[in-house]
Order: sequence, then C-alpha cells, then structure tokens
Amino acid sequence: MHNWRMEDIDWHRFDRAKAAPEVVPLIKAAALVERNGREYATYLCRVFAADPELCEAVRNWAEEEVRHGEALGEWARYADPSWDFHAARARFNAGYSPPLDSASSIRGSRTGELIARCVVETGTSSYYTALADACQEPVLRQICRKIAADEFRHYKLFYDHMRRYQAQERIGSARRMLIAFGRAGESEDDELAYAYYCANESPAVPYDRGRFSTAYFAGAMRYYRFPHVRRGVGMTLKAIGLPAHGRLSELAARAAWWWLDRRRVRVGANG
Repeated sequence: MHNWRMEDIDWHRFDRAKAAPEVVPLIKAAALVERNGREYATYLCRVFAADPELCEAVRNWAEEEVRHGEALGEWARYADPSWDFHAARARFNAGYSPPLDSASSIRGSRTGELIARCVVETGTSSYYTALADACQEPVLRQICRKIAADEFRHYKLFYDHMRRYQAQERIGSARRMLIAFGRAGESEDDELAYAYYCANESPAVPYDRGRFSTAYFAGAMRYYRFPHVRRGVGMTLKAIGLPAHGRLSELAARAAWWWLDRRRVRVGANG
C-alpha cells in the first residue's frame, strides 16, 4: 500500500526564493529516471516469474517509483514553469532504453539481481537524504525526505528477498562483491547523463555523454557529507554479507569519502 500520495505534499508552501537554481536541473533529471519504474518492474517480473509474492511486491515498488518521478516533475514545474515534463520524458524514453530484454537476470543469478537492486536503493536513499539535508526549499525537502524513506524501505524489501534466494543459490562472497561494485559503477552509464540532457538541453544540442555525465555528477556530488557516505557503505556491505558497522565498514566509508572528494575536484563540484 502506498504510504503517501501527491495530495500529501504541501505544495502551497513552495518558496521560489529558496529553490536553488543549481538543484533544479538535477531534480528534472531525477524525475525522468524515477518515472521509468514500470520498465524495471516488467524486467524483474520476468526474472522472478515463478515467485508471485515478489512480483506483486515489485509491481507495488514500481508504482511508488512512478510517484517519485511525478512528485519531482511537479516540483520542477513549480521551480521552472516553462519546463515541459511530458515532452522531456518523451525525448528520454525515445532515446534511452535500459538493457532489460532478458528473461533471466543480467547479473547471472537471482541473488545477484537482488543485490544489484539493494545497491540502487542504497544510492537513491543516500542521495535523497543528502538533498533533503542540504536544500532550503520546504516542498523539495519534504519530497526528498519521503522519497528517501521509501527507498530505504525498498532496500529492505529487496534485501529480505535476496537473503531468501541466497540461502538457495549460495553465491560466493567474492561474486557478491563484484556484483555490488559493478552495479555501483553503472551509476555513470548513459541513463543519468541522458536524462540530464533531455531534461535540460534543447534537442538542437548534440548529446555528449561525457559532458552531461560530468554536469550531472558535478551537481549531485556537492550535497553529500560523510554521514551519507558512511550509511551508504554500511548498507552496501550488509547486502553482500559483510558487517554494516565496525572497523571494516569505517575503513570502507573513509575510502569512499576520499574517492568522492577526489572526484568532486575532478568534475569541479563544490564540496
């Protein structure tokens, strides 16, 4: 069951003066990506066709993702009334199609598929938490907090089912780690870069993956602080069967923070 609706957002509290111009392009791009939840649900329900309980949960998950996209898109229209969400979404869907045609998991196992989903939900939960902590505009802060809470709950959904499949498939720890790190690396694939392009540039401007990937990450990375990274690292380690807290987790979080700091310098983000 959905735990919030569009009508639950306090749209009347929108304050244009507090809508930071640099965050608007990021929200536009996020709206396009989140709105595509049903495509991923179709793929997951093919992979888990013999598991009606999980497929039902996945369909509910997809509707919540769609709602995230609608809420973010609506906020972007408040911030920029000239923006056409539906036109941007049509461009995005026409030009980008995720590689989800397989009837079996592209991760090599059902456990691996669910680990990858945990990594995605970790990233989105951390990102929207970072945005909520940083932004001053009250409606966006409210939306981001609601989405972050949903994404954390989605992580638990996929994590619980992953443990069930891991008990059957017994994927080795090295393989689980490779899947998790590989999926984290895919955050820099075409999806986010192309969404940023479609959301913020005229069709007359040629698409340049490197340029728009850098633009997106330069904007997004500025909002992270160490507690966001530590929490995300802990959730990722938990998904691959390692302790979420303790010395290993702390060292991994410090290493991730160092990498993020170096990356922010390279892309020109302000930390």
